[in-house]
Amino acid sequence: MDRTINAIDLRVQYQTEKEKVVALRKASFTLREGKSIGIVGESGSGKTSLALAMMGLIHRKHTRSGELKLFGEPYLSLPEKEQKKHRWNTMAMMFQNSMNVLNPVMPIGKQLTERLVERKIMDSRQAEQEAESLLKSVGLEGWEAKAFPHQLSGGMQQRVLLAMAVACKPRFLILDEPTGSLDGLARAEMIQRIQSLQKQMNFAMLVISHDIKLIGELTQEIMVLYGGCVVEQGATDAVIEKPMHPYSRGLFNASVELAPYKDLWGIPGESNNGIEEGCVFNNRCTQPSSLCYRHMPSLESVSIERKVACHQNGLIHVLKGEGLSKEYDIGKKSIVALDKVYMNLRHGETLAVIGPSGSGKSTLAKVLGGFTEADEGDVFFNGKKLKEHPFSCCEEGVQLVLQDPFSALSHRMTVEEVVSEPLQINKIGDQAERKRRVKHALRDLQLSDEEKWLHRYTSSLSGGQRQRVALARALVMNPKVLIADEITSMLDVSTQANVLRLLKGLQSQKGFALLFITHDLNLGRKIADQLIVLDKGKVIEEGNANRILQINHPNNHQSPCENLIKAGLING
Repeated sequence: MDRTINAIDLRVQYQTEKEKVVALRKASFTLREGKSIGIVGESGSGKTSLALAMMGLIHRKHTRSGELKLFGEPYLSLPEKEQKKHRWNTMAMMFQNSMNVLNPVMPIGKQLTERLVERKIMDSRQAEQEAESLLKSVGLEGWEAKAFPHQLSGGMQQRVLLAMAVACKPRFLILDEPTGSLDGLARAEMIQRIQSLQKQMNFAMLVISHDIKLIGELTQEIMVLYGGCVVEQGATDAVIEKPMHPYSRGLFNASVELAPYKDLWGIPGESNNGIEEGCVFNNRCTQPSSLCYRHMPSLESVSIERKVACHQNGLIHVLKGEGLSKEYDIGKKSIVALDKVYMNLRHGETLAVIGPSGSGKSTLAKVLGGFTEADEGDVFFNGKKLKEHPFSCCEEGVQLVLQDPFSALSHRMTVEEVVSEPLQINKIGDQAERKRRVKHALRDLQLSDEEKWLHRYTSSLSGGQRQRVALARALVMNPKVLIADEITSMLDVSTQANVLRLLKGLQSQKGFALLFITHDLNLGRKIADQLIVLDKGKVIEEGNANRILQINHPNNHQSPCENLIKAGLING
């Protein structure tokens, strides 16, 4: 007996008065009985269109193609009369807005019994008893059967919708924003009820939600939709912990549920659903190639349990360190600064390197930036070895900003001379072009670009201004990777906050990868996507920053990072 649901190349196109709008483009998935898949994406990404297409509820004036096989049997190719036999029996849907679904002039119990009697599951007397039982199964008391919808709270109405969806004991259940209008307590209770009902009835479940944390709690697999296309698909925990598509990473970084202590950054630009050629995300992506504007990528496997629709196979690995070791001879003693360190930094990502003083953080920064050579191991930038292709001084390469802005900038040079210096050394542009780029870099860092300010000597600047000038000097080279070595440690808290906000805002716009080195766990908590913890030259912990830095996470009990905090070696 086939226990799977197969969606095959589902496509939806709406016909408006002026144009045709493609809402869904070839969505496919397989779901086993008792398992769950989550659908996430911005408004207008095609989530609800997917649900309505599967239910066979797309109006005839619009176009729908593809097939849905329910446990081996075709469904969407059936005549409407045959589809009705399956709708609410074999498959059912909990809709998003209770006020649009519930009949305002009919008691709740009547709305439940009507469906049971209409489907000839039981007679009216049995249906009344079953309606009360259904209401109790979703956490209500039973008296609500005699109430009208307006007499119930929003949370109670949501539970009624769940009771209606499971009334005919479907084998496949679609939930569209099941907790969208609920408070925290009601949300937790709803999740518990859904999990309990699925365990009892063993139905397959598709969950649509803006709440990515909810998807993480209810599903085993996740599909990320953008512009009607599935851009990423895989195991829920793995995708949330380390997304591979640029859109997925941007979407998760905008989720307050996943990282309540991080600053939120939306994805710049607007969705372009009407695109006919090229990738639907190309106008908002910070790593597009020419191919991205000509051909739409297909959803391809990039690992055993991950599919991504991207011509670059997902986020580009811009900087890698493999087996990096470094020792310093001090007198007769040899000090191990790095001991077989492996790291990987992807396009647009922030990797925080955290550790106590003397752990090897600054040495790692200098080795990765090409300013110090490792005794063992290799550094790769865009897949090329540092030893064979120096990239630390070139445009669109790697730039390093040091801890002390007072010693990093010559007090004998003006602001313009300091910022334009790397352009002059690399013979980039003429004098007018260099000045234009210097002014642009200064404006990006919210510094003045007036002639009077350009001619100021760096010795007359405050610490915060000097650090922003140092950042401007690095960013004027349009780096793919920016290494920031303790750049806020010498700043007051207000200036520190301003510099970090500016830096993260520029990263969101330009898409450079950021290697952020600090001994302060709180700073790592604010800005990092991924994290590595160094101690005595060794990586003692690494992974998703949200997980490692979540102090009450069950996997973090007596973690190496926690031990360093307790020992007072890093701030936390």
